[in-house]
Amino acid sequence: MSTNTNAPLGYIHSVETFGLVDGPGVRYVLFLQGCRMRCRYCHNPETWAFAKDNAQTPRQAFDAAYRYHNYWKNNGGLTVSGGEPLLQIDFLTELFRLAKQKGVHTALDTCGQPFTTGEPFYTKFRELMQYTDLVMLDIKEWDPDRHKALTGHDNRNILAMARWLSDHGKAMWVRHVLVPGLTDDEDALRATRTFLDSLTTLQRVEVLPYHTLGLFKWERLGIPYTLDGVPTPTADQVRRAEELLGIPPETD
Repeated sequence: MSTNTNAPLGYIHSVETFGLVDGPGVRYVLFLQGCRMRCRYCHNPETWAFAKDNAQTPRQAFDAAYRYHNYWKNNGGLTVSGGEPLLQIDFLTELFRLAKQKGVHTALDTCGQPFTTGEPFYTKFRELMQYTDLVMLDIKEWDPDRHKALTGHDNRNILAMARWLSDHGKAMWVRHVLVPGLTDDEDALRATRTFLDSLTTLQRVEVLPYHTLGLFKWERLGIPYTLDGVPTPTADQVRRAEELLGIPPETD
């Protein structure tokens, strides 16, 4: 089989062949390099840099994923995460196009930071959405100033992306990382819920408890970790955030 020498390259950080939390069913999760955000709690800071030591064409990446398609059954598929996948939108679009040719469910896990209605991004984004079944979008903090202090960037375009997805009929999940004393302000969570209630295509909201499992990566990379000593949230704190965000309690 000939290789398309004009295909956009994707720069891969790692893969997870049997992901169970990054979309419905069993997922093949592809983590890409590169992110502009500098989230203070990031558990993958090694993906910030746009490392180019593991380059693949969309065909190579899809063929590697499709070897696992028998495990996906009726509701699994391919998820692309990061880093920030939208920074590699040409590669991502072609990868998802190949997936849809085979009837594979596609999910994009994104922080939304690159979103803009300016060109050339906007035309590329609209094409990508033609091949995307589900968008999992992080809403890290409601207040724009606190969001910038948390991530280094404003959140207005991220909220605009959520609105765009709703207005254009695109299924989405929203995730919120709960950090005690940082992203657990009750007024902000209530405001977030009001916004979420207006999104007609929202299928699921998840609260992800802050953890320090990636702290060793910060130390290894020599990056100062500014949340040292911040505790992980208790079960009651998580449940309270879920309540404020309108997530119904689990039933046995």
